[in-house]
Amino acid sequence: MADAKKIARLLLKKYPDPHTALNFSSPLEILIATILSAQCTDKRVNEVTKPLFRKYRNVSDYAAADIKTLEQEIRPTGFFRNKAKMITECCKRIKDVFNGRVPDTLEELTTLPGVGRKTANVVLGSAFGKQAIAVDTHVLRVSNRLGIAHSNNPDKVEEELVSQFPSSRLTPINHALILHGRETCKARRPLCPECILRDECEWLEKSS
Repeated sequence: MADAKKIARLLLKKYPDPHTALNFSSPLEILIATILSAQCTDKRVNEVTKPLFRKYRNVSDYAAADIKTLEQEIRPTGFFRNKAKMITECCKRIKDVFNGRVPDTLEELTTLPGVGRKTANVVLGSAFGKQAIAVDTHVLRVSNRLGIAHSNNPDKVEEELVSQFPSSRLTPINHALILHGRETCKARRPLCPECILRDECEWLEKSS
């Protein structure tokens, strides 16, 4: 059986100060960046948000944005029509219901249009310093390969990981898993010979 706590120790030894690759300076900015990151690289998102964050300074700016203009401004991130709609509707709700402040609980964040558990947990962990697991494609892949998760359902994987990892280190472990997935445990050609988790990996045992 995979040893989640040992895996966490090894990951945090390799990545002692892991954090999101998305650029932001406020809860609103990380919320917008995370919405834009769906089906898009963090690098591309950062290129798009640099001028976007200069123009749109608060939820009122996004809520009042011309939708066609916003669509073109975020077009490089893909699915721009749907993302522009989600951003404007999300910001309208923050303005009307939460007095213009991004909420800081999972329950409240997931009431926002376009915000599921993954996006909410990113905001909680990165903007508010809370401990949370956001299950993206990297976390889903790596955790299942290691054998610390056994599902393709992100919510179930989140539940499994939260139950195994130290509650005080969930966010850094989350970021470390993402970095490991990007750099080593890649989708198509994982770099197994140089993996620090090689001896802990159930997938490697099954595939060898």
